[in-house]
Amino acid sequence: MADDDDAMPDTSLNLIVIRAADIDTSRAFYELLGVNFQHEQHGNGPEHFAADLDGVIFELYPQTNDLHASDSARLGFTVHSLNDTVSQLDQFGSKIVSPPKDTQFGKRAVVADPDGRRIELKQSSS
Repeated sequence: MADDDDAMPDTSLNLIVIRAADIDTSRAFYELLGVNFQHEQHGNGPEHFAADLDGVIFELYPQTNDLHASDSARLGFTVHSLNDTVSQLDQFGSKIVSPPKDTQFGKRAVVADPDGRRIELKQSSS
């Protein structure tokens, strides 16, 4: 990060997705912490709950039997240049799960971290 306190960081956390064995119990737990969820479903994807916590989307998805431990959590980061970041990760040897593409939520890509955890990357709007 730059020494200038007024400089915007190039990367920020924008998404946390967790899988829950009992999604209703987990939703109730987080609601007791003050999280206000909305019911969502994107296309043919699973029904889930989402909350906007000051610009960080926090989602609860149902746990499925075919997931490994590395699939039980997902992080998302907003980056300054999505194409450059994905290119650097590709050169690093990271698996590119979904290359950059325009979506209803902006330009996004999904990569795997060294443990196989999926990391969603979003192009910064600035």
